[in-house]
Amino acid sequence: MNTAKTENILDALAKIISVAFNPLFVPLYGLGLIFSAPTLFGYLPSSVKKNIFLIVLINNVLIPLVLMPYFRFRNIISSYHVDNRKERIIPLLTTSLLYFITSLIVFRFQIPLFLKSFIFAATFLIISVSMINFWWKISLHSVGAGALTGIVIVLSLKSYTPLTGYLIPVILASGLVLSSRLRLNSHNPLQVWIGFLSGLFSLILFLLAF
Repeated sequence: MNTAKTENILDALAKIISVAFNPLFVPLYGLGLIFSAPTLFGYLPSSVKKNIFLIVLINNVLIPLVLMPYFRFRNIISSYHVDNRKERIIPLLTTSLLYFITSLIVFRFQIPLFLKSFIFAATFLIISVSMINFWWKISLHSVGAGALTGIVIVLSLKSYTPLTGYLIPVILASGLVLSSRLRLNSHNPLQVWIGFLSGLFSLILFLLAF
């Protein structure tokens, strides 16, 4: 009985973690890390931070969320979890288009190149993942976790500041995300690790290049 209760608790925690680190929220978490870290980007005018945050919130979080009931109504997806690889195609392509629009908007802003690079890197990553999804089911949660880890690493390298207080929590959170996806049997270990490494190295290489 205790074992069954423990299993239920672990399953519930895995679901909570999966929701909290839904891939749609990753760009907001990324901006939160960039704006709060003790680097030059943290001292940007609050109006700039607010505008960028709102653009990403509307284009890349709220609009995709609003579209989900429509996709469900049209039977494009059978569940809001969107675990089926083929059912992911249209939502991912739609999200890719929205990221591309966000990139075009942000490109016009007079902001540090690093912030533009972050948005461009996120756009590149979601488009790449969308293409991969045509043939193989990669863990989107793990891609997001890897991307967040990559952001902290690059911030630390560019600012010559050991952001230990950021890196350790992000790594621990990534471990929880990967474990939760395996716990829920949403992915196998290869899909989870390939996703994490793809997000990690894509963000690192893209952001260090600019």
